[in-house]
Amino acid sequence: MEPYKHYSFDLWLTLIRSNPQFKLERARIFHSRFNTFHKSFEEVATIFRQVDLMVNGINEKTGKNIDADEMYLMVISVINNYQPVFTDIDMEELCAEMDALLFNYQPLLYGGETRELLVRLKESGRSTVSLLSNTGFIKGVALRKVLQNLELDSLLDFQLYSDEVRLSKPNVKFFELMIRTIDRNIHKEIGLHEIVHIGDNPVADIMGAEAAGIKSVLINSNHQTINCLI
Repeated sequence: MEPYKHYSFDLWLTLIRSNPQFKLERARIFHSRFNTFHKSFEEVATIFRQVDLMVNGINEKTGKNIDADEMYLMVISVINNYQPVFTDIDMEELCAEMDALLFNYQPLLYGGETRELLVRLKESGRSTVSLLSNTGFIKGVALRKVLQNLELDSLLDFQLYSDEVRLSKPNVKFFELMIRTIDRNIHKEIGLHEIVHIGDNPVADIMGAEAAGIKSVLINSNHQTINCLI
């Protein structure tokens, strides 16, 4: 594959993946604490997945962002047959508890080649690298700490998260923000054809990149892996 001046990466299922234990423990907490109608653990776990998929779809359609605390309230409402049983919930405390749980069961590198590829891009001296990620139950501020713990943050020139800028892929404005953020001190001249976005989602990543006029590469949800960039 031809080299590019700037590489933009998606995060989930591109560079990292969820720790299955995190989702199990999160579902157990909501099953035991917010489960007035005594739904099964499996039902609660399914509700988390349904809300995640629904919100992803809404964010992709609107190009905006539904926040993590709103998603947790959706889960609680669905568990309780859509009743708004929110009066006694301390959302700041709940979100802090979920962040702590995240760091106890931290996300994992998607594959063994992930860090190696980012190191090679960084050490080449020819390219800059960034992150362009939609967020869901996990906020950008927590994901920055995750990438620091995984020793990926130093390999990225900048990180953009949907909850922090109120934009979600495939919104072309989110991609245009990424393009404007590229360091012009390093790349005094850079054309759209010299920028590539890599991700696993044909809609959010590929259609969004194409709408912004930059190159795109689909990986992990098809026959290609991140190694295709080497």
